Amino acid sequence: MNEILTLVTFLALLFYTGIEMKFQLQMLQQNSYRNDRYNRWLKGESFATISRLTDLFLLLLLSTNFLPTFVQIVTITVVLTKSVKGLQTKYKKPLVFTKRATRLYIAALSLSLLVAGLAAGLTTLSNGSRALLAIAILAPYFMVAANIIMQPVEKRINRKYYDEAKQILSQMQDLTVIGITGSYGKTSTKHYLYRILCERYNVLMTPGSFNTPMGVIRTIREQMKPYHNIFICEMGAKQIGDIKEICDLVAPQIGIITAVGEQHLESFKTIGNVQRTKFELVDALPGSGLAVINNDFPYIANRPVENVPVKRYTIADTGADYHIEDIRYDTDATRFTVVGDGERIELSTQLIGECNLSNLMAAVITARHLQVPVPSIQYGVSRIEQVEHRLNMKRTPGGISIIDDAFNSNPDGARMALDVLRRMTQGKRIIITPGMVELGEKQVEYNYILGKQIAEVCDYVMVVGRYNREAILKGLQEKNYPEDKVFVADTFADAQARLAQIAQPGDTVLYENDLPDTFK
Repeated sequence: MNEILTLVTFLALLFYTGIEMKFQLQMLQQNSYRNDRYNRWLKGESFATISRLTDLFLLLLLSTNFLPTFVQIVTITVVLTKSVKGLQTKYKKPLVFTKRATRLYIAALSLSLLVAGLAAGLTTLSNGSRALLAIAILAPYFMVAANIIMQPVEKRINRKYYDEAKQILSQMQDLTVIGITGSYGKTSTKHYLYRILCERYNVLMTPGSFNTPMGVIRTIREQMKPYHNIFICEMGAKQIGDIKEICDLVAPQIGIITAVGEQHLESFKTIGNVQRTKFELVDALPGSGLAVINNDFPYIANRPVENVPVKRYTIADTGADYHIEDIRYDTDATRFTVVGDGERIELSTQLIGECNLSNLMAAVITARHLQVPVPSIQYGVSRIEQVEHRLNMKRTPGGISIIDDAFNSNPDGARMALDVLRRMTQGKRIIITPGMVELGEKQVEYNYILGKQIAEVCDYVMVVGRYNREAILKGLQEKNYPEDKVFVADTFADAQARLAQIAQPGDTVLYENDLPDTFK
């Protein structure tokens, strides 16, 4: 009986270790498989959680001879309960078992089994159980070790895929590649440009947020066909050199920079590094190409471009090549006029907010450069659908308007979203936000400013989570915002429950950002 119980304990702990490794793999994946970013996340995590303290207590019990049968039964019960709970937990961004993730998971489990097997084989199965529990406690570090071990394998695989993508592109002699980057706005601009260009060309774009080198490579290998004559390539970056790496692969002829702002300062450190990285796209363009860049951002306006013709655009008329006039927010559409290069192009769209109009302008400029007729542009713009979670609006059956700006909030985007909310004059104006992240040393400052901006616009505020709570509340207090109009929620579910109590027909709710699972 004791031998069977010892074996069951070992198997239960093996299962539990696998669940813990799966969670750590999920967090590593959300940190782009980069050990440096993953380690920064780990530093923000408290080791002294109830769950971890429970594991330490079990390890202590297993290391003694005190009531061994009872301790084994307790251990089996506790770890199986925690394992089931781990499997049932719902995440905003669940783990995707890509081929890379699968290889890494197998490597981490193999490393764990090796250590536990040595402990069991060289001593006893009970020692193997103790080793497994210790591994579960130290799962983050085993995941880091597995990631280091697998790096040579991943580099070899990635090189093979890179060469295949390069070969495909070399056969596309008539392909025009358009690169799009920016601190924000690049995904929306990509979708808008795709819809307009489809009126004349066979267009392929990188799907979703496939804006890393491997995402671009996968798009080329799996989706590019001989009949495509336009490839719109979104280019993301977290550090200097990321954009250049993609440009070296796809060799863009047209480059669009939508913004250079204080986004991802946690990894870039300075706005100067952000500027340098985004302009890697323009620097890679041939002399016969075109740069389309947003002069509404100082770190774009002050950057000279001499290697390629450039079209600069702004919302207001500030002397750039293109600007917007006659913005009208009607009940059925937003109407505006793009002015530049001797043309006045009147447009109508379902999109709202100046940030979306700015992104549309970049798409229109590029389309005109590619000789898309004005009527085709007008039709394409009128048929553009809102990009999910990027300042789109919808109305609930109960008569409540929802402004969804939940994707990757930033200082400029949040300000523009609040400006849209300000224009809603019927009913209460309610905001639900956890604040902004990845702003490095300016994180507290910008969330404090966000609190002050919210106080000037909103009738009711819900601050979600603890990550930016103090800074936002301080900004609200600075503006003497009524405390009874502020609700502090630990989770979005709590905020939703409160919203159901206070929202009435005619109210407008702004969802500003939705933090991933790596933030509390």
